[in-house]
Amino acid sequence: NVGLTPQQAEDMLDAGADVVTLGNHAFRQRCVHDYLDDTPRILRPANYAPQTPGRGYGVFDSKVGPVGVINLIGRVNMDYGPDNPFLMVDKILPELQEAKFILVDFHAEATSEKLAMGYMLDGNITALWGTHTHVPTADAQVLPQGTGYITDLGMTGPKHSVIGIKPELSIEKFRGGVYSP
Repeated sequence: NVGLTPQQAEDMLDAGADVVTLGNHAFRQRCVHDYLDDTPRILRPANYAPQTPGRGYGVFDSKVGPVGVINLIGRVNMDYGPDNPFLMVDKILPELQEAKFILVDFHAEATSEKLAMGYMLDGNITALWGTHTHVPTADAQVLPQGTGYITDLGMTGPKHSVIGIKPELSIEKFRGGVYSP
């Protein structure tokens, strides 16, 4: 199943997640649309169109004080046209001034787009991590102005899979066959 259902979100929050961020499959499950409007701890990319259900950032209470979380989606090689994430984050940051820490999940395909965002935000946020490519990168670092950065955290999902699906299905797709999850 691609996308998030309200029950899956509740299970993650009940298991201890403070905030859940989404990506390009955020709206594959229609049942989540109203849920996103009612659940501030589930974030969809902030640079989706403003009429999109839910919110893309927030400030959340934690044991260490208020934490700002921003969810953005990249535009390079993604099959649609969200607003420019580099311009959107400039609009959001002033609204998170009360946050002691600011964390950014940048859901993007291109590693160059993620790294450029990291350098642009260096010194203005606490950490940026990338998601979407499903494979963890070995470039965890602290950027020159103090921002923690990693291009991709990897994925949660089946251990023996190709981006979360059975390997034989992915192989069939790459061989030119009919792909059906």
